[in-house]
Amino acid sequence: MSIINRKLSIIIPVYNSETTIFGLCEKLILEIKSYELEIVLVNDCSGDNSEKICIELYNKYKAIIKFYSLAKNVGEHNAVMAGLNQATGDYAIIMDDDFQNPVSEVIKLADSIYQNENDVVYTYYDKKKHSLIRNLGSKFNDKAANIMLRKPKDLYLSSFKAINRFLINEVIKYDLPFPYIDGLILRTTDKIGKIKVEHKHRKQGKSGYTFAKLFSLWMNMFTNFSILPLRFSIFIGFVFSILGFLLGIATMIMKILEPELPMGYASLMFGVSIFSGIQLIAIGMVGEYLGRLFLSINKQPQYAIRLKKD
Repeated sequence: MSIINRKLSIIIPVYNSETTIFGLCEKLILEIKSYELEIVLVNDCSGDNSEKICIELYNKYKAIIKFYSLAKNVGEHNAVMAGLNQATGDYAIIMDDDFQNPVSEVIKLADSIYQNENDVVYTYYDKKKHSLIRNLGSKFNDKAANIMLRKPKDLYLSSFKAINRFLINEVIKYDLPFPYIDGLILRTTDKIGKIKVEHKHRKQGKSGYTFAKLFSLWMNMFTNFSILPLRFSIFIGFVFSILGFLLGIATMIMKILEPELPMGYASLMFGVSIFSGIQLIAIGMVGEYLGRLFLSINKQPQYAIRLKKD
């Protein structure tokens, strides 16, 4: 099937993928013939030879490949934002650099968003082949997104997805320093599709996802797209205030009934520890919101491009 005048941009955030990125791009170029192809590589300040290999790819396929090297490691979602801002396709596919998504599934995903009237098509798998920490993080992220973003419960927020030009234009309007791509998508559209694809084991290298990066991603979701954490802290404070009030009444009654009964040091310290902990959590949450507001007002950039080849 030939798709006339339909340009497909493939956004690939690159991080320490010197062993996979060249083969992945060549395979994409060789096998995707139905669309006018554009590959946007964004090197997120890799510590290996990824930048050198990406430049080699650009020099070999200048008509197809764009390459941007960031001056600082900013994380996957910021790197994807950099790529989306440079993409010129009618559709964009966002995918990882690790070869876990076969090229045949890239074509399948592109055909799905082209043939249907969805603004975004997410992928899902029978069984994910990610590392244990990333699988656990994805499960937590999925449950949290159901509450925070009002995500449909049967939708998996995969990093491998396709979006149309309308949604690209809406997403890149967000210019603050803490983007969460799926949050931006879900707050923009209800025209969401999904498609089952194959997921393979990572052949080389290791995932760049660490617990610290997953935690940073969760905080972006919690604080950028919902005030629910603040409301939850109010609720917890209210609940513990009632418990403290009831505990105080119970203590008074016990003292009246048994005047010689000594007040327990352990229970006192327990109460103080619980209430002070709740207060510190609430104050910390407010501080997180204020800190992000401060950085946004001061125009902290999402990313800075040091080198571009387009």
